[in-house]
Amino acid sequence: MPVWCCRCSLAGHFRNYSDTETEGEIFNSLVQYFGDNLGRKVKAMPLVEETSLLEDSSVTFPVVIIGNGPSGICLSYMLSGYRPYLSSEAIHPNTILHSKLEEARHLSIVDQDLEYLSEGLEGRSSNPVAVLFDTLLHPDADFGYDYPSVLHWKLEQHHYIPHLVLGKGPPGGAWHNMEGSMLTISFGSWMELPGLKFKDWVSSKRRNLKGDRVMPEEIARYYKHYVKVMGLQKNFRENTYITSISRLYRDQDDDNSQDRDISTKHLQIEKSNFIKRNWEIRGYQRIADGSHAPFCLFAENVALATGTLDSPAHLEIEGEDFPFVFHSMPEFGAAINKGKLRGKVDPVLIVGSGLTAADAVLCAYNSNIPVIHVFRRRVTDPSLIFKQLPKKLYPEYHKVYHMMCTHSCSVDSNLLSDYTSFPEHHVLSFKSDMKCVLQSVAGLKKIFKLSAAVVLIGSHPNLSFLKDQGCYLGHKSSQPITCKGNPVEIDTYTYECIKEANLFALGPLVGDNFVRFLKGGALGVTRCLATRQKKKQHLFVERGGGDGIA
Repeated sequence: MPVWCCRCSLAGHFRNYSDTETEGEIFNSLVQYFGDNLGRKVKAMPLVEETSLLEDSSVTFPVVIIGNGPSGICLSYMLSGYRPYLSSEAIHPNTILHSKLEEARHLSIVDQDLEYLSEGLEGRSSNPVAVLFDTLLHPDADFGYDYPSVLHWKLEQHHYIPHLVLGKGPPGGAWHNMEGSMLTISFGSWMELPGLKFKDWVSSKRRNLKGDRVMPEEIARYYKHYVKVMGLQKNFRENTYITSISRLYRDQDDDNSQDRDISTKHLQIEKSNFIKRNWEIRGYQRIADGSHAPFCLFAENVALATGTLDSPAHLEIEGEDFPFVFHSMPEFGAAINKGKLRGKVDPVLIVGSGLTAADAVLCAYNSNIPVIHVFRRRVTDPSLIFKQLPKKLYPEYHKVYHMMCTHSCSVDSNLLSDYTSFPEHHVLSFKSDMKCVLQSVAGLKKIFKLSAAVVLIGSHPNLSFLKDQGCYLGHKSSQPITCKGNPVEIDTYTYECIKEANLFALGPLVGDNFVRFLKGGALGVTRCLATRQKKKQHLFVERGGGDGIA
C-alpha cells in the first residue's frame, strides 16, 4: 500500500504557505484545487482517492486539526472565513459588555480584544473566552433565559486559512458512539454550532421537538449535516488514525537543509544550532476493504480537539479485566439489548457518581435488573453533579440521586430488591467466580455475587501520538491529561499550549466539557492565527516597500 505523503509530487499545484502569499491567493488556490479534484472523486472508496492527492514535498498546511467533534467543526467553520459581528438591533442584557461591543461594532469579534471583552464576566467555565463567547451566543442562559444570540455571521472568504480536520469517524466525533437511549444533559439549543439553529434543523426533519433535551444520535446527525450545509467538507478527512505528531528541526544556518527529526538528547547538546520548524503528522487511514493506508503530512500549527472519551478510566484493581466487567455505557447497553442480563437474579454493580453512572443505573433499573451502586463520595457532597441540576429539567437524574440518598445499605441490612447504594465505598477486587469485594471508608468489607459490573469513573484522552502521551502539556506534567484534574495548560486567550508553541488545544482537553463552552476555543485559536497572519503580511509589505517591490 503506497504511503501518501506531503514530500512527493504535486509541486506544480501547491506551494508553501509562505509570507509572500496573500490570504486571497491561498484561498483561491486551495478552493480551486479541492473543488476540481475532490468533488469528482468521492466514490466507493473516497478516503484513498482524497488522500492520494496530498503528495507534495513543498506543501505545509497552515493548520491541521486533530479531532472532528464539535470543537474541530467549530474551529473549521471560523478558519473558513465565517466572522461574528454584533447584530444591528441586538442589545445584550449585560450593559457593561454591551457598551464594550458598541465601541467596535464595525469589527468582527475575532478582530477585537478578547481579554478586554471578557473582563468581569462569570460563567461555568474557567476559560474567559469560553464564557465570553457563550454569553454572546446564549445571553444569561444560566439564569434560565432563552434570549437570542446578539451575533450575526458573515462569510468573508479572504479570511480563509487553509486547514485539514482529521477524525476517526464521520463529523461529530464521539457523539456517533454515544448510547442512543439517553437524553443529552444540555438543551438542544446549547448543543448547536454557529449559523445553524438546532430547532430549525429539527423542524426541517419534520420531527416535533417534545422537550428542550434531545437524543445524542440527533446531535450526531446535526453535526454531520452542519459540515455539509456550511460547505466545510473539503477540509475533513474521515477514518484517520494518528500515530505520531513530532517537531521537525533544521540547521539554523542552512536554509537548504532538509527537515529532520532530532533526538531530545541531541537537541539539548546542540540546541543553539537548530530552530523549530513545522509539525510532522503521521498515521494511517482505514479503507473500505479493511486495509490501512499510511500517511504523513506537515503543518505550521496543530490544534488538538480530540475530546476525552477515548480511554475509559480504570480502577486499576485485581480482576478488572474479567469479561463481566464493562467500562462504557455502549458496552453495558449492548449487553442488555442482547438479553445477556435478562432474568438474572444477581445484581449489576455500577461504580461511579457522575451522570454516566446515573445513566447506567436508569438503564438497569428500567430493565428490571437489580443494582448495587458504589461511589466514594458522601451523598451530601456539594460537588456531586446532581446538586447543580434543576429538578424540573432533570427529573430522571434527581430520581437516581433520591435513591442514592434513601436506598443506602447500612451495616446490618441486606440488599434491597431493586437498588442499593453504597456511599463512601470502593471496590477492592473482582473474582473469577463473578464476585466483588467492597470496602467502606471505615475498613469494613463486603462480598457480593454479580451478574455484571460497570465501571464509569470518567475517561482520558488518547494522546499516545504525542511525546510522553501528552502529559508534559498538562498543569501537572507527571500525570495523564484529564478534563477536570489535569487539563492541558494553555494561554487562556489564544488557547496555545504554554509548553509548546504552535500547538493549540480546545474543548474537553482544556476543561470545557460542554458544547456551550468549547466554541470559545475556536474563537481564541482563530483570533490568534488571524493576528499572526496579519503580522506576517505587514512585515512582508514593509520589506517589499524597502526593496522597491510592489
